[in-house]
Amino acid sequence: MKADPAVQRRLLDLAEVDADLARLEHRRRTLPEITEIAAAEQAARAKRDAQVAVATQLNDLDREVKRQEKEIDQVRARVERDDKLLQSGTVAAKQMTDLEHEIDTLHRRQAALEDDLLELMERREALEMDAQHSEAELAKAEAAVTDATSRRDQAFADIESQEAKANATRKAMLPAFPEQLLALYNRVREHKGTGAALLRSRRCGACRLELDRVVISQIKAAPADEVVRCEECGAILIRTAESGL
Repeated sequence: MKADPAVQRRLLDLAEVDADLARLEHRRRTLPEITEIAAAEQAARAKRDAQVAVATQLNDLDREVKRQEKEIDQVRARVERDDKLLQSGTVAAKQMTDLEHEIDTLHRRQAALEDDLLELMERREALEMDAQHSEAELAKAEAAVTDATSRRDQAFADIESQEAKANATRKAMLPAFPEQLLALYNRVREHKGTGAALLRSRRCGACRLELDRVVISQIKAAPADEVVRCEECGAILIRTAESGL
């Protein structure tokens, strides 16, 4: 394949633009915010699960408190009923003794239930503090997700802006290249990553390998408009005064 040497040299400008586009794409894939968001979302899920667990414990404890309070109310009502019977003067001596024994037993039961209720209330107070802490921790975790997402979106916007400029520059360059030369360049770039590179001091600018003497002799003997390629990576080699030929 042949192409005007000046046109071939313009491939270096195109390769530079394509390298910028490749760097931008790599930056998009490897933004630290992406990893940060994943970690922050995982942390937020853990905090959310913790909050749900505390809320579930609180609900269970509230049911236990209500059950305990109901039982205490029932004992109190039984004591009041027995007291009224004692005060009524309508019960026999044997029944009065039984009622007094029952009242004494109910008072002890009431005291035990109230102690249990106090313990439950203390546990609930501790759980309330846990709930407040878990809510604060969840808020912090969600804020971290929001912050990282905002920074990622800003970085994406910056990348897209730079890509738009680079693509516009690339589009403006393309008409300068013969269709066959451009097709070769694009094919090599797609498979190897770099379509064209400067041959400097007998070294390929794409794969950075130094060419052997036989290849250098062949390139040196090739006409200036001959399109030559690196035997190692296939990149189009652009010859200049720096090539060492």
